[in-house]
Amino acid sequence: MSERPDAPSAVPAQPSRPTQPTRSTLRLAASLVVLRERPSGVEVLLLRRAVRANDFSSDAYVFPGGVVDANDRAGHSACIGMDDATASGRLKLLDGGLDYYVAAIRECFEETGVLFACDENGAPLDAVRLNEVRAQREALHDGQIDIASLCRSFGIRLTPQRLRYLSHWVTPLALAKRFDTRFFLATLPEAQQVEVDHVETAAHRWMRPQYALAHADQLRLLPPTHKLLQWLASMESVDLAIAAAGALADVPCVQPRLADGKRGPWPITPDEPAWAELTLTDPDERGVGSYDIAPGRVVALMPGVLRLTAPNPGMMTGPGTNTYFVGGGPQDGWAVIDPGPDDPAHIDAIMRAAPGEIRQILVTHTHRDHSPGAALLKARTGARTYGMAARHDVGQDTAFSPDVELADGDAVSLPDGRVLRAIHTPGHASNHVCYGLEDEKLVFTGDHVMQGSTVVINPPDGHMATYLASLEKLAALEPAWLAPGHGFVMDRPAQRIAQLITHRLAREARVLDALTQAGPATLDALTPIVYADVPAARHAVARRSLQAHLDKLAEDGRVALSGDGQWRAVEAVGAR
Repeated sequence: MSERPDAPSAVPAQPSRPTQPTRSTLRLAASLVVLRERPSGVEVLLLRRAVRANDFSSDAYVFPGGVVDANDRAGHSACIGMDDATASGRLKLLDGGLDYYVAAIRECFEETGVLFACDENGAPLDAVRLNEVRAQREALHDGQIDIASLCRSFGIRLTPQRLRYLSHWVTPLALAKRFDTRFFLATLPEAQQVEVDHVETAAHRWMRPQYALAHADQLRLLPPTHKLLQWLASMESVDLAIAAAGALADVPCVQPRLADGKRGPWPITPDEPAWAELTLTDPDERGVGSYDIAPGRVVALMPGVLRLTAPNPGMMTGPGTNTYFVGGGPQDGWAVIDPGPDDPAHIDAIMRAAPGEIRQILVTHTHRDHSPGAALLKARTGARTYGMAARHDVGQDTAFSPDVELADGDAVSLPDGRVLRAIHTPGHASNHVCYGLEDEKLVFTGDHVMQGSTVVINPPDGHMATYLASLEKLAALEPAWLAPGHGFVMDRPAQRIAQLITHRLAREARVLDALTQAGPATLDALTPIVYADVPAARHAVARRSLQAHLDKLAEDGRVALSGDGQWRAVEAVGAR
């Protein structure tokens, strides 16, 4: 009887492109995450859906589940240990909460033969009675009998109290078929075995959550499945998982946004990089935004604000350097922020993408992935350049000499009448400038704040204490949006900046711990200890930021460098 409730995460192979958001009637659904304990740890039951044409969950591994049936309300009478008021309170509903519990139990039974039930005396079902009940699975699935009648016929009671409410997902607005799905968690009943129906389900596998996540693409894990497996992977035992789910005071509703990209249309959840930007680029949730940043693609972010990404992806640049256009108005004049590397092809792309005449070129800092394009673009347009010249030679575009040398707080009047405010934010680079578009409460952050990663602080031009102070300075301005030099637009700037500061201070504490506990060490010896959580391939880059941390600690009087090139905690120095 089930129709897959995984639609919060699943999309047709060739979805339509509606001109208005599809707000179809939500179908209520329930899904049950079943666990068992093994010597290797927690295992979770996943079902491989049968291959069917035009089925969004075809051949995907999912949890048991399906739609709430009208007859599930009658199943209340078969329940023991939980009434509708209790279930509804847990699900934050006025009534009908027990429908979801009954549906989860029924769907799990139909698909796997696993039944969360007991006899009239509360004892577990014996093998004989369970097999007799299992013989009615097909009739239950086909609607020839309802769950309440089945329970009466065999003198059994459903045990919804064994289920823990875990998660709540709603299908994106842009999909025509939509579900409101509640996920529950439970331990496999003792002595019961899985026997799939071979109708909707082709096979089953018990897997460690970590294994399933490592093979997510092969298993075609849909977003709700993937997110819940991530949560389960942090649990050391089934008992701890059940207890953690039972202790959840609030279960928020997750409604992804549909977006397009390399994988085709796909739901994006609030914790993913593209989420905040999608609220700008696709406010009506029509599924027309993108979860990828593609070089050469022009993205309209706000009125009079566009982004074009350079074709220079890499470990240090992420998807590439973002070039921004700001302007418009009656004169259709535009400013370009960060024209990017010395790449004529990217300059050609800027010229093609410009909606009007480029009159101003602003540079956030003179690292070679941000400023060298300024000279090429100026030669093509005659636009004036703004920014700060390089203050050190190493790794800098020393050829950049702005027509207008900016200072902190300077206002740059744009052709459309708006103002960009220069915000001097040294730390990553001594000449780093962010630009605040005050009318939109939007700050173009260059490399001061990047989306999805921390920046390298590379002495002598980079300075850790100054960087932290610049983060505090930016937070005090209370912007609403951050447009970084690499990555998507970000919301909640105060929270993101606070996370960056916390991360840096935690890394600093790790440096002190290493020196205090392990004793004196060179920079090279400290790097793999302090950055043990970072892949070894990135340690050469991490070494630069470690130097900046040590410099700050030395300035604070907490560490010292001896003549033999070893760093020591100050306490250790005083003890010698």
